[in-house]
Amino acid sequence: MGVTRRAFLQAAAAAGVAGAVGLGETALAGPAVAASAPGDVVGKVTVGYQGWFACAGDGAPINGWWHWAQNWGQSPSPTNNAIVAWPDVRDYPTAYRTAYGNLGNGQPASLFSSYDQSTVDVHFRWMKQYGIDTAALQRFNPTGGEGPTRDAMAAKVRSAAESQGVKFYVMYDVSDWTTMQADIKTDWTAKMRTHTASSAYARQNGKPVVCIWGFGFDDNQRPFGPDACLDVVNWFKAQGCYVIGGVPTWWRTGDRDSRPGFSGVYHAFDMLSPWLVGRIGNVGDADNFYNVATVPDLAECAAHGIDYQPCVLPGGVSGRQRAHGDFMWRQFYHMGRAGVPSVYVSMFDEYNEGNQIAKTAESQAWVPAGSGFLALDEDGTACSSDYYLRLTGDGGRMLKGQLALTAVRPTQPVVGGGGDTVPPTAPGGLRVTALTDTTAALAWTASTDNVGVTGYRVRRITGGTATPVGTTSGNTTAFTVTGLTASTSYTFDVQALDAAGGVSQPSGQVAATTTAGSSPTVNLALHRPTSESSHTQVYGSGNAVDGDPNSYWESANNAFPQWLQVDLGAATGIRRIVLTLPPATAWATRTQTVAVQGSPDGGTFGQLLGATACAFDPATGNTATLTLPATASSRYVRLVFTGNTGWPAGQVSEFRVYAA
Repeated sequence: MGVTRRAFLQAAAAAGVAGAVGLGETALAGPAVAASAPGDVVGKVTVGYQGWFACAGDGAPINGWWHWAQNWGQSPSPTNNAIVAWPDVRDYPTAYRTAYGNLGNGQPASLFSSYDQSTVDVHFRWMKQYGIDTAALQRFNPTGGEGPTRDAMAAKVRSAAESQGVKFYVMYDVSDWTTMQADIKTDWTAKMRTHTASSAYARQNGKPVVCIWGFGFDDNQRPFGPDACLDVVNWFKAQGCYVIGGVPTWWRTGDRDSRPGFSGVYHAFDMLSPWLVGRIGNVGDADNFYNVATVPDLAECAAHGIDYQPCVLPGGVSGRQRAHGDFMWRQFYHMGRAGVPSVYVSMFDEYNEGNQIAKTAESQAWVPAGSGFLALDEDGTACSSDYYLRLTGDGGRMLKGQLALTAVRPTQPVVGGGGDTVPPTAPGGLRVTALTDTTAALAWTASTDNVGVTGYRVRRITGGTATPVGTTSGNTTAFTVTGLTASTSYTFDVQALDAAGGVSQPSGQVAATTTAGSSPTVNLALHRPTSESSHTQVYGSGNAVDGDPNSYWESANNAFPQWLQVDLGAATGIRRIVLTLPPATAWATRTQTVAVQGSPDGGTFGQLLGATACAFDPATGNTATLTLPATASSRYVRLVFTGNTGWPAGQVSEFRVYAA
């Protein structure tokens, strides 16, 4: 008689546990036990991604210091604080000054905004760099005031995942969501399901992945009964989804943090991911949970054909739990012993609870002076800011059999045994060397560094906010800023960078006013026929050529790429395109990514200008200029939008086209 699938899984579970006893340094992880073949979550390292930080002035609809401060309307400070660990912001192109005093090294105390696409790009670049396979985007109740910002974050995560080659999926957190049973279905159908069309959206067993976190917890935040929960699980499965359950620690026994009567709900999931934060806090706890939770949980899942994705956590910084990585590594080791193929790292960017693996202040030099924040070296062991990213990558490789199974942590807290914690000196002598109507050439005096300067970052200063406009590499101390507007005043500064991620204080600022130029002033697109890929509500394409600065075109949301087109009536030599947004200050600073195409007949289009970042700032007129590399003869001119840091759609108030 043949062996049944369930019998095979039970045997595999027993072999994985029994075979772990007495493993030496050179052994590989135990046989992987999973109901499913490897996919985008099975056999992978997944991180929980909050993406819930905003800053005043970043353009987010929530319009405040979301999750950084208790009072979002005021800048974070020692008396208005919502975090317990300070991020290392040296890799972020844009950061926002807070009301904290300077860092211990004298640099301004600034924070990142998750709403900036550049921030999400950095996070997903780290994931790719450090071997993290998949990100679970946390999605809380989207029906209230946070909804528009959370909707935009989903689009930003999708863009970053696609560009960096990392998978992502939606993870609903049902906490404090009283109308969840109906709302969650509507949200998936009307909004989130569209993201499953992305090449980066995680799939398992050929199905799009969705996670629901919070069913069965015995607390007032998640009071749902088993019938309502089972209805939701079965509904998602009927939509063709692979459904993960973020469940209580004691789901299998149905006690302690689990409500009784939920066994049918738990066993309806395709994968179970029991919560662990707050349950363990040291190596001894991790050893105990291997016996009382991991091994029996894995066996229970195997017996029922359910995939298993237990949590691994770095520990809280403020609670001094991390033990310079030994706590987290012991968890990875036990997962390898048991033959666990899939893990969920909680969390990537959870600076509020302090269990983040994303780059974190490595010493008191990198936290606000006198703030009371602990750094990664809190137990006296120096750790690089990326240490827990590196440790996560090594742990994942061990589970995949790419590193030997070992109880001894192989990841060193500081690469090379010593860290470069000294940033470069500030560049000097910043000056303007040439100006045109659309460019400003800058030069400066080189910085010095104890190891070596690797490049420079040029920034445009607007209303006290610095926005990077370009970088140089090596010893290059000159840069030309392009895409500027004629007869407009700009302010710039420069920072030096080193290989360890150190960023210097900014140089002195320099002002530059572009020339008037000699481009014709007749707008060839005014009142001409238009067409579009789509529009939302009443914001049709005709608004972009009606001469009214307050009307505008807006494409369908969350559906890039989108395009806007004008018919000039005859083939015309063009060289310059000016785009505007409404001048009202409510239209906060944003950057749209736009390419220009041209066609003689409206059927076949050629590229006139590749994808270009167009910055719109109400302080400077919300205007962006696109100068073509050469005069192009076209009758039909099309703008192709592939990104917008301020709203998940293409947006144009005035589409102006000028002759060569």
